[in-house]
Amino acid sequence: MTERWALATAEGGGALLVPLERDGTPAGPVLAEPDLAEAVRSRPDVTRWVWRSTAEIYPRLLAAGVRVERCYDIECAELLLLGHEGRLGEPRSAAAAWARLNHAPVPPDPPPRSAEPGSQSSLFEPASGTDVPFEGLLAVYADQVRRHDACAHPGRMRLLTASESAGMLVAAEMYRDGLPWRADVHRDVLDELLGERYAGGGEPRRLAELVDEVSAAFGRRVRPDLPADVIRAFAQAGIKVKSTRRWELAELDHPAVEPLIAYKKLYRIWTAHGWSWLQDWVREGRFRPEYQPGGTVSGRWTTNGGGALQIPKVIRRAVVADEGWRLVVADADQMEPRVLAAISRDPGLMEVAGHDGDLYKSLSDRAFHGDRDDAKIALLGAVYGQTSGDGLKNLAALRRRFPRAVAYVDDAAKAGEEGRLVRTWLGRTSPPATGADDDAGGEAGLPQEDGGGTAGDGEGAGERGGEFIPGYASSNSRARGRFTRNFVVQGSAADWALLLLAALRRTLFTAGLRAELVFFQHDEVIVHCPAEETGTVVEAIRAAGELAGRTAFGPTPVRFPFTTAVVERYSDAK
Repeated sequence: MTERWALATAEGGGALLVPLERDGTPAGPVLAEPDLAEAVRSRPDVTRWVWRSTAEIYPRLLAAGVRVERCYDIECAELLLLGHEGRLGEPRSAAAAWARLNHAPVPPDPPPRSAEPGSQSSLFEPASGTDVPFEGLLAVYADQVRRHDACAHPGRMRLLTASESAGMLVAAEMYRDGLPWRADVHRDVLDELLGERYAGGGEPRRLAELVDEVSAAFGRRVRPDLPADVIRAFAQAGIKVKSTRRWELAELDHPAVEPLIAYKKLYRIWTAHGWSWLQDWVREGRFRPEYQPGGTVSGRWTTNGGGALQIPKVIRRAVVADEGWRLVVADADQMEPRVLAAISRDPGLMEVAGHDGDLYKSLSDRAFHGDRDDAKIALLGAVYGQTSGDGLKNLAALRRRFPRAVAYVDDAAKAGEEGRLVRTWLGRTSPPATGADDDAGGEAGLPQEDGGGTAGDGEGAGERGGEFIPGYASSNSRARGRFTRNFVVQGSAADWALLLLAALRRTLFTAGLRAELVFFQHDEVIVHCPAEETGTVVEAIRAAGELAGRTAFGPTPVRFPFTTAVVERYSDAK
């Protein structure tokens, strides 16, 4: 039995399919079958299905009760290959790839579509390119096989494409299963935090009270939801502020600060996860966000609406396991420093990262006289490009003790400054510099240890799950150097996370468990499972992390441990 088959939809719910040779060419005649799901179900020996887009086919299979173990997503592959070839930004649809092969006019990709709350995800609808003939799809795939072979590290690039395709399967399955969500608990939390709602849709009682407190502190009516009004009010009070970000407000000595910060936190909850959000996004006890694998240039996931990557901790109280079930919440411990150890092959840092304990504590014992804070600032400063103050002083100590690790990110920064492309360990490629002089501004901020922006009020991080990549695609050499310095580590961490998901999904899939992978962001997964399966799931996550490390980076002593909690509600995990 040929392990790979190409598959496409046909009119009337049917399918076109053909076995494939290793070089991507057909290994037999094209078959036409009347039922898409039955065509797949009747071929359990196929180990990988090659199709235009997971979004086009897989939801239909899931709706018919058919799951596949592996796939190859042609449009995902096209995006990765274009990036590797320095052509990121060119249309990535199958139609565009087919046109390029035929030296024909290349159609643009369709504009991103907004998710419709509570409705079928726009991710899982046919997109442009469905008019590509099946023979055209086969030609594009065979060409992609050749392009993978031409990459600097063909094996790694093929692994990246396979893992990105697996991520698309995971996204579809998480959308189908949904994150357990208790609407009644959510309403109780909102009532507790915000108070009763007023007729007409205005701000709830507690926000209205805070507006009065802020206005009283300034001696005039002030709109806390309008940054310009707040900045003007401070200026009139003789205080110059650049923004109304919480960290800047907290440094001020003024009676308006405390109610302002309280207002900002509650206002964010009201607008991002309030009653309207609950009505729009939660159906039948499940929250189903539309995940976008590889939604950022570094490979991290995003979501299309719903704020799934920015659920405040207080709202996590509404994420409650079903009766008799539990949530297994697993956070990868200090993931990016461990990834730096693996990709730089620095012997000293690999030794530090070869244990399951606190990496920063181990680092401080070896190079920073036991000062954990200095060790953390130094290591994250190396990754995020902090080149002033304590970061610079501590980076010098890090450079002396772990020269290969620091040289790895320094080389990436130099490449960016010179306008060259850099790649993650598996081959995801940074975007080329633009022609605009658009420095992202300032020094790179250091993230929180838990990834930043995921557990708080979400201020400033948007749907990017706390990701911060300074100078993205900037032509300003210094800004771009900071971007590429961070890209090689953060992107390689995203590579590892994809392999983690693929390994965990396969274990849950093949072990006959009822467990469901229901949530993912860059360093955290949640599995919803019967209480009696929790031990098996915890071990499956641990094993998947280690397997992902070996698969991505080869044999190294680096460990990828997790902090895991088995809870009934998400808010109890940390």
